[in-house]
Amino acid sequence: MRRLPRFRSADPAPVLARRFVQLFVGLFLYGLGIALIVRGELGVAPWDVLTQGIAKQTGLGFGLITVITSGVVLLLWIPIRQRLGLGTVMNALLVGPAADVGLWLIPAGLDLWVRALLLPAGIIVLAIATGLYIGAHFGPGPRDGLMTGLHRVTGWKIWIVRTGIELVVLAVGWMLGGNVGIGTVAFALFIGPLCGYTIPMFAIRRTPAAPAPRRRQRIASEATGPLPPTEPASSDARGYSSRSA
Repeated sequence: MRRLPRFRSADPAPVLARRFVQLFVGLFLYGLGIALIVRGELGVAPWDVLTQGIAKQTGLGFGLITVITSGVVLLLWIPIRQRLGLGTVMNALLVGPAADVGLWLIPAGLDLWVRALLLPAGIIVLAIATGLYIGAHFGPGPRDGLMTGLHRVTGWKIWIVRTGIELVVLAVGWMLGGNVGIGTVAFALFIGPLCGYTIPMFAIRRTPAAPAPRRRQRIASEATGPLPPTEPASSDARGYSSRSA
């Protein structure tokens, strides 16, 4: 039977610790950024429009609906054979509760000038959070993974897939009563360029995983035939999230 090459994690303990810290800080900030935009009451991101609409129709909490929606999106990963990562699971579980914490801390019904400040603050925090959690290299969030998975399966350009998903989500959320406004437009215009800056800024440089020693590979090759070429560790910082949750 042919043996596959064995790999080990090449991350030293400080790098691995930083990755975990960056992942969880990023996910908490993601929820906080969502809360800032929601409390701005000037329009929210497409996926949050859907969350607000479902909340109005069901009476469930914002964070709970966010978690449920993430679970439904992960089910859509199955037919496109998208692989889960630790960051995917943590994103699905933690962003919703973090958003609830932010909504608890920030009161509703603030003055217009305060809400006008909360909107750009929320977009900036979301961009930073996206750079942090994606830069930790633990896998994409549920919505990002759906986007990249459909891109891989269909061959459509990534912006076409992303735009199509978010237009559908936005339309359904708006029909259910979600808040669409200038904040929705501002999010669509600015989140991409901002994430394009924060993702490389916070991307953790990792050492590629090392293959098995040459002598062991040679012995295995002589016994079973040539081994397939090893692949370098890949980076998941190629995309960004409009929520990542």
